[in-house]
Parts: sequence; C-alpha cells; structure tokens
Amino acid sequence: MVYGALDIGGTKIAGALVDTAGRLVARGQRATPARGSADELMAAVDAVLDELSAHPEWSGLSCLGIGSAGPVDTVTGSVSPVNIPSWRAFPLVERVRAHPGLPPGIRPVLVGDAVAMTAAEHWKGAARGVDNALCMVVSTGVGGGLVLNGSLHAGISGNAGHIGHITVEQDGPLCPCGARGCVERFASGTAIAAHALESGWAPPAGMAPTAAAVAASAREGDARALAAYDRAAKALAAGIAATITLVELDLVVIGGGVAQAGETLFGPLRRHLGGYAVLDFARDVPVVPAELALDAGLIGAAAAAAAMTPATEGTRTTAGTATTAGTPATAGTATTTTAAGGDAGAGRGARELPAAS
Repeated sequence: MVYGALDIGGTKIAGALVDTAGRLVARGQRATPARGSADELMAAVDAVLDELSAHPEWSGLSCLGIGSAGPVDTVTGSVSPVNIPSWRAFPLVERVRAHPGLPPGIRPVLVGDAVAMTAAEHWKGAARGVDNALCMVVSTGVGGGLVLNGSLHAGISGNAGHIGHITVEQDGPLCPCGARGCVERFASGTAIAAHALESGWAPPAGMAPTAAAVAASAREGDARALAAYDRAAKALAAGIAATITLVELDLVVIGGGVAQAGETLFGPLRRHLGGYAVLDFARDVPVVPAELALDAGLIGAAAAAAAMTPATEGTRTTAGTATTAGTPATAGTATTTTAAGGDAGAGRGARELPAAS
C-alpha cells in the first residue's frame, strides 16, 4: 500500500508515492508555468501524474493528497494561489480526479501546502511530539500551518496559519494578494532576489539571480546580499512574534527553498525575533530548520490523505472523524473541513488531519 501526493507551488509541481513509514518510493517533478494558462498548468500536473502512474507501486495506491499554494478551499476542492494568476477558484480536485490513471474510488484530498508541510513535520520531523508549533514554508511565497494543543489546526476553509499575509509594514509594498506590507513581500525568495538586484547586487558568475544566489553572495560577505536577507529576516521575525503572542507557541519550524540558506537566514531571524517577541511568554521560543527539507510538502499531503480517506484499508470512522490504523492519524486528531475536496456542497464539519506518531 502506498499514498499518493502532489505538491503544487509557484516554482514546481512535484508528485510522489509515499509508503506507510513516510518514505518516498517514487518522485516526479515539473516546473510550474506560473504565467501560463489554466490548462497549461493543469497539463504540468497531469504530466507528473502520468509519471507516477507508470510506476509499479501505483497499483497499490490507497489515497491521493494534494498540497497546494493558497488560498485553498477545501470544501469545494478549488484553489486560488496568489502566485499562480490563471488559477482562480480553479477546480483542482475535480481535474485531478478526472486523470485517466487514477484508480476508481480514489477521491483526492486537498490541503494548503503549508498545512501539508506542518502535518509532515509534526508526524516525522522537527515538530514531532510538540504540542504548539508554527511551521512555515519560505519559498516562492510564504505560508504557514499551526499545531495547537497537539493537533493540526487547519481552519474552516483550510487556510489557518497563513502567516505570509500578515501585514508587518502598514505602508509597505503592495502584495499580489491586494494588501500592503505583507511578510511575503519582504521574505519570499522572489522578494529577496528583487531587493538585492534593486540595491545593485549582481549574481555570481554562472548563477541566475535567485535567492539561492543572493545567499551564496552573502556567505562571501557581500553587503547588499546580507542586507537583503536581513530585511527578509526582520519581516519574518515580526510575523512570527505576532503569532507567538497571539496563540503561544513552543516551537517554530521553517522549511522551503529560502530556508536552505541556513544561518544566512536563521542568524538575523533569531536576532530580530529577540526585538519583537519581548513579553515573557513569547521570549526565547526556539526557531529551527525543518527536518524533512524539500520533501515535507509531499510527505504531508500523503499523510493528510491517509488520515482523511475513509476507504483506506484499516480505517474506522467514529463521530464524523476518520482514524487510519498504522497511519499518521493514530496518535492525534486535527480539525479542518469535512469535504477536503470531495463533492461540492458537502458542507463543513470536523475531520482529522495527521498528527505526530
């Protein structure tokens, strides 16, 4: 038995088959044609599914989870990613369900990409065993998910924890979401590279002007590159401190492509956090890198699907929740919408998402 997973973001569309221990047994990936048409984007998703469905393990598929950049609507199964303009209320679950390789009876489960990453880190990663945590994805965009009182908190529509769109500068730059001064406009990989370029930075020879290239320059002591990461870290610190102050946290976990910069990001982030999280209960909350690195979204999407698919072998359902024996759901519960990309009009209610095991 394997779980299927899709991880859809502004840079890449990845897919995987994941075993019951959380290990990837097959993986496929395509670049996201973020400025392409809705059909061009869906063609990239289909190409990943084509690749996965050709793998021998596909015959043991028990469920399929989709982690997507948001906002998402887990009731209708639609997505409206800020960084993918041609997908607005796009019926992603319906389109994935129509793929000819999908076995009969498999109903895709939709979650936000950062919620998926949070599920993975709480199951197998840095937040394992932690009761209250914020897990963040800092990449083309900035997203987050919350674990509260030991359970994943996804919210009514699946968008709780969307820290990238907390305003940290009232008169700051306009964000694609329509607000000003969002964390994402300072701390995303795109924003880091753009700010560095505007300050006169140039990428090292042979490298494209990306956040990774800015990090490489920062490690060599380039003042403009260091300033770009310091600016990003300050915005992240402001958003994280606000979240800690609002809900009280034990841990903050940061993953995604930008987090691969290591201490180039985490050093100034911890320093700025000390200036924002000043109340006793908010001070000195550890901030650590994600343990599952770039595959967390896939592992989390698979875990969510395993926990929320009643048809999975060994599943028992009680009082409107699904608990899957031998899957991430065994050691805890979480609440989100009932349909999670099922039939439109199914309504809202409580369902499980994976927690720590």
